[in-house]
Amino acid sequence: MPYDRDPDELGSFAAILTQNLPGTWTHELRQHTAHDERHSATADVWDLNHVAEALAQHPVKHDVILTRDDGRRLFLLDHPRYEDEFLIAAMAPVDTPAEAFRGVREPDGIAIPADPEQATDAIVTNLLPRYEAALAQVQDNALRLNRAHSQPDTLVMSWTESGDLTATTDRADVAGVLTAHGFVHDPGQQAYVASGDDTAHQAQCVRAAGAALGALNIGVTLRSAPHRGTPATTPLPAPRPATANTVRSR
Repeated sequence: MPYDRDPDELGSFAAILTQNLPGTWTHELRQHTAHDERHSATADVWDLNHVAEALAQHPVKHDVILTRDDGRRLFLLDHPRYEDEFLIAAMAPVDTPAEAFRGVREPDGIAIPADPEQATDAIVTNLLPRYEAALAQVQDNALRLNRAHSQPDTLVMSWTESGDLTATTDRADVAGVLTAHGFVHDPGQQAYVASGDDTAHQAQCVRAAGAALGALNIGVTLRSAPHRGTPATTPLPAPRPATANTVRSR
């Protein structure tokens, strides 16, 4: 039979933990009634082990959220089977893209004794280090994702020794822009080519393609052929794409 502890006991235990844990912590005792409310209240629990199993098998009537002043959060609940134990788990950061969690192992929660000092020691030595390690990975992933999204793609157009300009792409939309503005697909080179036979027409093709690619937030770089001197890349200015209104989770 699941053990049903008085909510005030859980709240009192949490209050002692906030005093014992390193840093500045606060706690919030929550009581739940509807199933949907319980699900949304536990959605951020960062666990695929004991705590997740307990939540799946035993509806949570009350729990406590412990929050540190830097935003770290812990989820505390009664142990469903043992009167002398509690369960505690980390909570995932909010407003973080789901991709940032990919490949990161959950800092699974632990069972802690009802003795506050022993519980604090278990949290500090077992749970918090895993929490910090997982959180650091997620934050690093989120930073790289943000950088990748904020930087536009770049298409490189390379001069050949014959004076042609070639570009390679595996994107259908980019290929469509190139062919629509005078580039011809060459299966032998696996590239799109703007012939150098008519340099004026070639320049017109490059300018038109660059403008169309700019509308897709794709920049263009011209790369010199080896015989033209020291290899270099020169960005081709392109119109800034129109800024669209955005609407704003894990």
